[in-house]
Amino acid sequence: MVNYIWLFFMVAGFGVAAFNGKIELVTEAVFDGAKSGVTVCFGLISIMVFWLGMMRIAEDAGLLEKLAILLRPIVRFLFPSVPKDHPAIGYIMSNMSANVLGLGNAATPLGIKAMQELQKLNKHKDIASPAMCTLLALNTASITLIPTTLIAIRMSFNSASPAEIVGTTLLATFVSTLAAILVDKWYRKHSTPIDIGKG
Repeated sequence: MVNYIWLFFMVAGFGVAAFNGKIELVTEAVFDGAKSGVTVCFGLISIMVFWLGMMRIAEDAGLLEKLAILLRPIVRFLFPSVPKDHPAIGYIMSNMSANVLGLGNAATPLGIKAMQELQKLNKHKDIASPAMCTLLALNTASITLIPTTLIAIRMSFNSASPAEIVGTTLLATFVSTLAAILVDKWYRKHSTPIDIGKG
């Protein structure tokens, strides 16, 4: 569906430009957009390498493991249907820890592994289980202590204070995570597992 929406925008843009006799503006916009994209990417590389290096140091120092230990009671509360010693629990805690530290690149494969493990526990293989829905909601709306990517983008555009968004990002992600948990709990209480998966 999204592909059709983007196709509509592109065709409509070309159509309007051609109708007004300003097709050259579309060409200029395409090249300017490509140039800006490459410039921003090059600016982000060094910044992202620095932050990911810092996060790797934190990971090697055992910070992720300690954070996972702190998250264990929360994970047990949010995923009551998953057995305590199941491999999915470990992947879920690692995914949440990576998201909290702003390690989106590390969180994605951990989230995929957690989903694969949760699918093994799923009785309805063609429908997402409640635990899978919970993980997806948390992964999407996770609390972030260090918004690495946003800081990097702001630095690439020469922001005077690129890290000033840390407080507002923490507040916004806290609210989004709380909302995700409340909605998830509400659906669990008022729906059957199949309804939750379909919803």
